[in-house]
Amino acid sequence: MLRIGYSLSSEEHGPNDLIRFAQQAEEAGFTFALISDHFHPWIEGQGQSPFVWAVIGGIARATEELQLGTGVTAPITRIHPAIVAQAAATAAVMMPGRFFLGVGTGENLNEHILGGEWPSHRQRLETLEEAVEIMRLLWSGGTQSFRGRHYTVDRARIYTLPEVPPPILVAARGERAVELAGRIGDGLIGVGPDADLIRRFEKAGGEGKPRYGQVHVCWAESEAEARRIGHDWWPNSALKGNLLVDLATPEEFERAAESITEDDVADSVTCGPEPERHLQTLREYAEAGYDHIYVHQVGPEQDGFFRFYGTEVLPRIREALES
Repeated sequence: MLRIGYSLSSEEHGPNDLIRFAQQAEEAGFTFALISDHFHPWIEGQGQSPFVWAVIGGIARATEELQLGTGVTAPITRIHPAIVAQAAATAAVMMPGRFFLGVGTGENLNEHILGGEWPSHRQRLETLEEAVEIMRLLWSGGTQSFRGRHYTVDRARIYTLPEVPPPILVAARGERAVELAGRIGDGLIGVGPDADLIRRFEKAGGEGKPRYGQVHVCWAESEAEARRIGHDWWPNSALKGNLLVDLATPEEFERAAESITEDDVADSVTCGPEPERHLQTLREYAEAGYDHIYVHQVGPEQDGFFRFYGTEVLPRIREALES
């Protein structure tokens, strides 16, 4: 069954707003949410990057049924996987049956801050696999030690554990990452309506596992206003190649985005107030094979977005599923 969720954008909103948006998402009929884990925003204009684990604690207290996951945490350099394991275990205790951990290989934007070299994609995949092994080991209980190629854990025990460990979903774009997600993950997080990606995930061991896809939209009173907001707030959506993972600072992203136009952004962000356009975007992801789709509303106008989706989009999806 198709489920529609909401994207909590830590790059654009402060912690108290994110908690309020999670409440509004639940009230509007979204069944789950993913919250981004950034140290820096993509560009200066976005202007935020609260510590995700503190915000998750607030959301745990402010919601009752909304499922919540990180979208995504990179247990690569900035945060050791043993610490991520402890944080995720605490979140799962606070949200029993409602929390999942989304992980990925990260971006230089957030990981360079400790001064190390930015590893190759292959090395980051190896590191992520080892990190997932450590987290599952610590969630098994008792005192655990680990010595691998990338990490060492010395006699560590997580005392506050949930009854059931949280699922681990793995974010993936390319072929090697998708194969890793199918092999070690409890689900997939993707960013485009790519049916081939879904098939590779299933072939690698992901058959029957949930598949989450993120869509970017910008609701506003007019399409012209939505296109302007999308371009001002989310030009990074139009960057190509490895720039998204390799650039190191918001200033570098701003320079890279100088030539990006409103048309470029509108190719990747569904803009405007027409319900059918939003529904068509969701259909494309569903037809590609995603069973969970979460919607990122670009920019500051979240209240209008919730009214629009709560009255114009989500009811039509429910009607289609029930017919």
